[in-house]
Amino acid sequence: MSRTVYPFYSSDISSLARSLKRQWMAEAEAPGHLQILNMLARAAGFQNFQHLRAEHDRPLPAEPQTVSNEARRLLRHFDAEGRLARWPKKFSEQRACLWALWSGLPRGEEWDEPGANAAIRALEAFGDHVLIRRELVEGGLIGRTDDCRRYWLIEREVPDEMAELAEQVRLRRAG
Repeated sequence: MSRTVYPFYSSDISSLARSLKRQWMAEAEAPGHLQILNMLARAAGFQNFQHLRAEHDRPLPAEPQTVSNEARRLLRHFDAEGRLARWPKKFSEQRACLWALWSGLPRGEEWDEPGANAAIRALEAFGDHVLIRRELVEGGLIGRTDDCRRYWLIEREVPDEMAELAEQVRLRRAG
């Protein structure tokens, strides 16, 4: 006969032991298997073992949306906070990661060079904001004056093939 395993947790083992002792002492004779299960469940805050089972048998929440293999492959370049953790070797991956970074830059602002560096540094974790700034300018995602004193975001539509990655990175930043 197969056995279903139900996880059991008690935040205070001393309180659990006192509760079990009190319940055991209330019994006229040694409790049976089901009575012990009920005692354990009550000591953990459930009404009885059936209540404990019902809590663990509830359907799990819906699976989160699935991420395409391409986006999952590109997400490995980002850390859990949505910052670029390493610069990709492949040019196509570099472009996709730049779009994801670009989508996280503040909108409707102009920056001086230190401001642009700070905005980019907030989105990367590998320590080369200058490389990213140069690539964003060369890729036509941010503009700058000839003397490099002013920077601004060039508003563009994220290409469809880059949109999923940009959204997944945004979710990491928000979470």
